[in-house]
Parts: sequence; C-alpha cells; structure tokens
Amino acid sequence: MELITHYFSNLTEEQKNQFAQLLPLYTFWNEKINVISRKDLDNFYERHVLHSLSIAKVISFQSGETVLDIGTGGGFPGIPLAILFPDTNFILVDSIQKKITVVNEVVKALDLKNITAIAERAENIQQPIDYIVTRAVAKMSDLIYWSKNKHPKKIIALKGGDLKEELALIKKHIQLIELKDFFEEDFFETKMVVVSN
Repeated sequence: MELITHYFSNLTEEQKNQFAQLLPLYTFWNEKINVISRKDLDNFYERHVLHSLSIAKVISFQSGETVLDIGTGGGFPGIPLAILFPDTNFILVDSIQKKITVVNEVVKALDLKNITAIAERAENIQQPIDYIVTRAVAKMSDLIYWSKNKHPKKIIALKGGDLKEELALIKKHIQLIELKDFFEEDFFETKMVVVSN
C-alpha cells in the first residue's frame, strides 16, 4: 500500500482507505473464484494496482468522461483507475461471468458509484465511450478492430515485452511509453503503455 502513496501522493483519505481494502477483498474472493494467480497476490499492489494506475501517468481522465475497460478480469485496470478518478464513469467488461461477479462484489464493498460491470463481449457494448483501457488482453490490432464503431479518443493498453511484430502492421499513430521512466521497481523494466489515437 505504501507503494501507491509513494507514487500518488495526492490521494484523499477515502481513496487511501479504498486502496487499502483491495488486498483483503481480493484475498477473500480469490479463495472462491480464482482471478489472480497466487504468486501475484504476494505482489498485489505492485503488479495489479500500481500497474493499473500507471495509465494515470500518461493520461488524466476528466469528470463525466466514460472509460471502457475491455477484458477486465478481476477488475484491472478499471477498479484502481475508478478509485483514482471518482468523477469519471467506468464500464468494466469481461465475457466470463464469474470474473464480473468478483468485480461487482469488490465494487459493492468499496461503494464505488462510478463503475458498471458487464459480462459481455467488448464488441457488443453499444454506449458511447471516450477511452478504451485494457491490460494485456489482446493484440493492438484486435483492440482497434473491436473499437471501430465506438470512436474512442484513445485506446490505452498495458503491455510488456517485444511489441515490434504486434505493432508493425498498424496504420494508426501509436505511442509507446516505457513505465521504467515512472517507476523504479524491476517489474516495470519491460512494461509499457501503448496508446493509439
């Protein structure tokens, strides 16, 4: 938890409290429905929460905007971002119902009013959105294809490793931002935020 306040020093007491509750909540729900690998729970704040929040180092979502989290799994990056941006609306989508069950339980426990969680394929979501966020869910070309009818301002994807091949055929403007420029932990050495306009 200190990791979060170290990199995000302007949190309100409510936000600090919500972030502090995440680990016990996920530890509890993970026993019932596995949404996080056991070894990642040991590094929960680094590998899930801070990794999700790294998007906020690249973009600041505004009040009233709508962000679609594609393939949210257990709620990442959507839930940490929704805590950080309480005036922005987040739609968390995953095709697996039991994962959305966990998301809804965490959202309820934290009393997050700015999240809607839906068990659905991303391409079937019809409402207008401003941004798409995702974490290592699909190739960038697939994300662009799924979002073509939604016209987001940007698609923002958390990715790692060598992306040359994946990004080679994309005609849209792509920006790569290395997370090691923001965070000193080894985990972020090969991690990036990929932004498509």
